[in-house]
Amino acid sequence: MTAGETRYDTDEPSVARDANSVVVGVDGSDAAHDAVVWATRMCAARNLTLRLVHALNFSPYTYGAPYLDVAGIYDWMEVQGKDILTAAAETARRVSADVRISTEISTMGGARWLVSLSEDSRALVLGASGSGAAGGIGSTAVGAASHGVCPVVVVHRRDGEVPDSGPVVVGIDGSPTSERATAVAFEEAALRGVPLVAIHAWSDTPHGTLAGGRNAIRDPRAFEDAEHEVLSERLAGWCERYPDVEVRRELYIDGPRTHLIAWSQKAQLVVVGSRGRGGFRGLLLGSTSNELVQKAQCPVMVVRPERS
Repeated sequence: MTAGETRYDTDEPSVARDANSVVVGVDGSDAAHDAVVWATRMCAARNLTLRLVHALNFSPYTYGAPYLDVAGIYDWMEVQGKDILTAAAETARRVSADVRISTEISTMGGARWLVSLSEDSRALVLGASGSGAAGGIGSTAVGAASHGVCPVVVVHRRDGEVPDSGPVVVGIDGSPTSERATAVAFEEAALRGVPLVAIHAWSDTPHGTLAGGRNAIRDPRAFEDAEHEVLSERLAGWCERYPDVEVRRELYIDGPRTHLIAWSQKAQLVVVGSRGRGGFRGLLLGSTSNELVQKAQCPVMVVRPERS
């Protein structure tokens, strides 16, 4: 597609999709605007296609359907959806006039459609809250982060803007999902030309549980040396693959969520695995990734494990 080309699709999404695209769910909210800004920057820097998608939500009108003009409601919602997509495309062009843009509408449920689109996309990007907000963040964003196949980015503001400076931060706990998150984080840092901060906490217990205990660690110096060695081993191969990426190692005894949220106040992106070493089997979104999605002060990229 050429820059600015628009396509409206109210059918089920096609099987063949562009793996060199970034999908952004838009609903007309300020949070969706932030997601468009972030995703457009990514697409412009990497020559990717920006796919703006909007799902028509009929759920508020299902009650009392026999008495409603269903066709009239559909027409109104479709017009409204097209207006939302047009506004989102205009936002993207203000960020980059050259970015390739496509737009799509679907009657499928928002989270379900987005998850299906994530199967063959480079990234799925959503605002931290939107028209479906509940408890401070959109339920669609939580669902997509839990089930998305590609990395899912939930965009947060900091000081009223979407941050585009600072390091990339990654949480490392030694789990397989953490290993994939580390790979993605190194790639993001390399492409952005910024340092990578690797955060490792020995325990998943809340901050201060062990660090604040007077006798929690018998030999703090030996513990620190051993854990630094563990972290170095986890990073060694990636440092060789990305020799130009400056890596800063940060080791903590406990409280990974607390430290990652603190680092999000000065990072441009935090990368975490969807479920770490302490997650229950079958748990789709672990406590650390869930809290980052909810409370971070910069965009958060949630990386799920490779399909077996």
